[in-house]
Amino acid sequence: MTYSGRNKFEIARFTGEDENHINKKLPKELLLRILSYLDVVSLCRCAQVSKLWNILALDGSNWQRIDLFEFQTDVEGPVIENISHRCGGFLRQLSLRGCESIGDGSMKTLAQSCPNIEDLNLNKCKKITDQTCQALGRRCNKLQRINLDSCPSITDISLKALSDGCPLLTHVNVSWCQSITENGVEALARGCPKLKSFICRGCKNVNDKAVSCLATYCPDLEVLNVQGCDSLTDESICKLGGSMRRLCVSGCGRLTDAALAALAAHCPDLVTLELALCSHLTDAGFQALARSCRLLERMDLEECVLITDATLVHLAMGCPRLEKLTLSHCELITDYGIRQLSMSPCAAEHLTVLGLDNCPLVTDGALEHLTSCNNLQLIELYDCQLVTRNAIRKLRNHLPNIKVHAYFAPVTPPTGGGGARPRYCRCCNII
Repeated sequence: MTYSGRNKFEIARFTGEDENHINKKLPKELLLRILSYLDVVSLCRCAQVSKLWNILALDGSNWQRIDLFEFQTDVEGPVIENISHRCGGFLRQLSLRGCESIGDGSMKTLAQSCPNIEDLNLNKCKKITDQTCQALGRRCNKLQRINLDSCPSITDISLKALSDGCPLLTHVNVSWCQSITENGVEALARGCPKLKSFICRGCKNVNDKAVSCLATYCPDLEVLNVQGCDSLTDESICKLGGSMRRLCVSGCGRLTDAALAALAAHCPDLVTLELALCSHLTDAGFQALARSCRLLERMDLEECVLITDATLVHLAMGCPRLEKLTLSHCELITDYGIRQLSMSPCAAEHLTVLGLDNCPLVTDGALEHLTSCNNLQLIELYDCQLVTRNAIRKLRNHLPNIKVHAYFAPVTPPTGGGGARPRYCRCCNII
C-alpha cells in the first residue's frame, strides 16, 4: 500500500502525537487498507477523527472508486477539481450521474490529473460537450466504460475523439444524444474493436450503416440497445453475430420476420430480446426464434399486434428459461395461449413476471391456469375487462406473494366518440 499526498515523515510525526489505542496497535498500512473499503461519506467522517486519520482517510489510494450521485445537487466544478488533484493516478471509477452543474472545465482537469480512470459515468451531466470527450481521448487511454446518457451536446466529434484515444473501450452509452449519427458510430466501431456494449436509445440518426459497422468491426458485441432508432431495417439486424446476448430494438417498426429468422440463425445465445412496437412481426418469426434461442430469459413483445396464441405455444416449447414476458396490447392472445405457457417447463420453475395489460380476450380462465406458476411474482392486468376481482382473489390464494396490477373500468362506460381504446395509467390501481 503506497502513500500519496503526504510523506511518511508527516504520518510518523502525527502517529507520535496520537494517543489513540488503535493507532498504536495497528500498522498504518493496515489502517490504510481498512479505510480503502469505505464509501465517500464514511471516509469524510474518518478524516475528522484525528490528524493521522485525516491524512490516511484523504490519501488518494482510498479514492479509487467514487460515486457522487447522492450529492448531485451540491457537486460543482471545484469539487471535481479537488477530487482530481487528491486522487491523481489512483482514481479508477467515477460516477457523476445527475451532477448537472459539472462542465467541461472541471472534466478537463479530471482528464489531466487522473489518466488511469477506467469507468466514467456522466449520465445527465447536461453541460458536458465534445470538449470533455476530446480531453479524455487525449489523456485517458485506459478508459473502458463511459456513460454519456442524456448529455444533449454530445456529437460525433466525441465518438471520434474516444475512438482515437481510448482503444480499450468496452461499454459506451450515448442514449438521447440526438446529434449522434452513423459517422460517429462507424468511427467508434473501427477504433474500439473490443466494444461489448453499445446503447443509443433515442438516437434517431443511428441507421443501418451504423449498426452494420458495429456488427462488422466489433465481433465481441454482446449488448445492443437501439430503442427508438426507427429507420433500422432487417438489413443491419441480419448482420449481428453470435456474441449477442441482449438486444433491444423496441420502436424499430420496420423490422419483419426476416430479422427474427436471422437472429435465430446467428444469435442462438440471446438472453434478452425487446421487440416492443415491432408491429410487423408474426407467429412465423417467433417460431423460428424459439427453435434456436433456447436461452431466452426476458422478452418484451408489447404491441406486437399480429402475434397469436401460436407464438406462446412456440415459446412454451422452445424457451424453457423464460423468466419475464410482456404481452401488453397483444390483442389476439387468449386464455388458450396462457394455458400453453402455464404448462411449459419455464412456467413452473422460472416465470416471475407476466404482462397481460390491454389483452382484451384474456379472462378469468387465464388466471386459473397460472396458479401452477409457483414463482410468479408480478402480473399486469390493466384494462383486461374480462378479468374479475374474484379471479384475482383465487390466484392470490394459490400465490400469496404475487403482486397484481389491475385497473377496473366503471360499470357504465363513459359516453364519447369512437377511436382507439385508451391506455390506462399503470399507477391507477394496485390491487
